[in-house]
Amino acid sequence: MSQNENRPLTLRDVSEASGVSEMTVSRVLRNRSDVSEATREKVLQAAKQLGYVPNKIAGALASQRVNLVGVIIPSMSNMVFPEVMTGISRILEDTDLQPVVGITDYLPEKEEKVLYEMLSWRPSGVIIAGLEHSDASRAMLRGAGIPVVEIMDVDGDPIDAAVGISHRRAGQQLGEAILAAGYKRIGFMGTKMPLDHRARKRFEGMTQALAKGGVEVADQEFYSGGSALAKGREMTAAMLERTPDLDFLAYSNDMIGAGGLLYLMEQGIDVPGQVGLAGFNGVELLQGLPKQLATMDACRAEIGQKAAEIIIERIANPDANAASHVELTPKLSFGDTLRQP
Repeated sequence: MSQNENRPLTLRDVSEASGVSEMTVSRVLRNRSDVSEATREKVLQAAKQLGYVPNKIAGALASQRVNLVGVIIPSMSNMVFPEVMTGISRILEDTDLQPVVGITDYLPEKEEKVLYEMLSWRPSGVIIAGLEHSDASRAMLRGAGIPVVEIMDVDGDPIDAAVGISHRRAGQQLGEAILAAGYKRIGFMGTKMPLDHRARKRFEGMTQALAKGGVEVADQEFYSGGSALAKGREMTAAMLERTPDLDFLAYSNDMIGAGGLLYLMEQGIDVPGQVGLAGFNGVELLQGLPKQLATMDACRAEIGQKAAEIIIERIANPDANAASHVELTPKLSFGDTLRQP
């Protein structure tokens, strides 16, 4: 075949290049065991040199499944989900399964569309963020007949399996630490709420814990923009101008928390003596800040790994009693911005 011939490569091209029959080429590419090692190597070498990629759709017509795992997440821009994807990829790389990603932007209607398109390709499994979905999405997931793992959260009833942390308990733990440190006037800044259900649950857990100690959230602000340092600075400045007697600021994630920390340091405010702060997610990128932000690790990479392991186990042994509820425990880091009792 000439280099300029613009047509897809076929089994015949690999057959001619390797000097074996098309049937033998097919057996090798389907990883059949009834082929000698020498012939297998000859065929694979020829296919590699040609750049031949097998047509998996043809095989999928018979099996009704392709070796893809749909991964549906809200964002790839906030430093959280790239680590989840790394965990998933690390486990799947030793298998024939490949992750394919869809982004929902925290929008239920977009999740429905992404899920519909994903499932139309008949993937071998689905990993999807969160436990809250529209009725249509839940119906599609239940009717797919494949392993489904909902990740990041365990505060609810999963369709099939769930891997994550309890965000309510994480919020409660932070609230208890705030009380133990003696803070009384609390401000909260959050993103994408109420669409970000996990941030909402942490806020609810924190406020419940504070209420038990007789403390209420004195000021709060939510926005729908990205989790950016600049937004954290802007929100912190506005909140302290509005409610200047706050002595603790809790942020729904580390990025806006870091912006708040930089603003307070620029203003010469004593952290954590005058004002304490805490974020969430344990973003490693922020370890180079002048002060270490108090935060909580959300076990992101481990969540991705566990979810991929469940998918693999369910595919290999559909009738086995694989884990259906895996709860990981985040750890609170006081850093330099939250007084330790």
